[in-house]
Amino acid sequence: MIETNRDGHTTTLVISRPEKRNALNWDTIGQLAVGIDEAEADSNCRCLVITGNGDHFVAGRDLEEANSEGSLDDVLANDEAYTRIFNSLRAMSKPSVSVVRGYAVAGGFTLAMGCDFVLADKTAKFGALEMRGGFPAAVNTAILNHLVGPRASLELLLSADIFDSDHLYRVGLINHLYDTSEALSAGAEKFIESLVRLEPTAVKLTKETHRATTGMSISDALVMSKHLNALMMASGRINEAAAIFENYKKQNS
Repeated sequence: MIETNRDGHTTTLVISRPEKRNALNWDTIGQLAVGIDEAEADSNCRCLVITGNGDHFVAGRDLEEANSEGSLDDVLANDEAYTRIFNSLRAMSKPSVSVVRGYAVAGGFTLAMGCDFVLADKTAKFGALEMRGGFPAAVNTAILNHLVGPRASLELLLSADIFDSDHLYRVGLINHLYDTSEALSAGAEKFIESLVRLEPTAVKLTKETHRATTGMSISDALVMSKHLNALMMASGRINEAAAIFENYKKQNS
């Protein structure tokens, strides 16, 4: 199940199946997809946080349920809900943060990487364990291929090993790494507060530009950037920013 906590401008979705190390069954996947869409639609929400209940993030998909028989239509509908999670996270106008302790393997690895930012402590373990069963980490292939270079992503995808958080931090897949769970909690709170304070429209435009320019040549990306700057100038937002900066200088002089 998914527990939804709203605190100020932050919405936190907690995957709560601790007896299964928070493994994702179809009900949980559906609830998670709905929770992400609801956070996006909530004008009060400025940051979405995804984490796990207890000592682990998510230990993959619930294989007992995945092995159950069903019609092709049922299987396609379930996997449509699963991929919807990642499409929604990518398209969100608000930043998303995964806070990871313990196992984030198989589908849990994918879910953590699907967020804009990853915060973890030294207990966090990641791995595309699908390869142990002889099948590909299909969705994570699409995710990792857009996050790191081909050599690093292919090693993570083809290895049946578990990688510690230090390795993922070194290859740039973790934004901030903390020594202890307590330090992670404190660091996550500070990091999330910094995101919540940002102006929502500026965040939305930055995320849209970031997505759009990923596959562009630098010259095409600069054209888009030029037009975005012109929009800010014409809207008066630059004048507002100048006043904010001037006030900041006075307060800190």
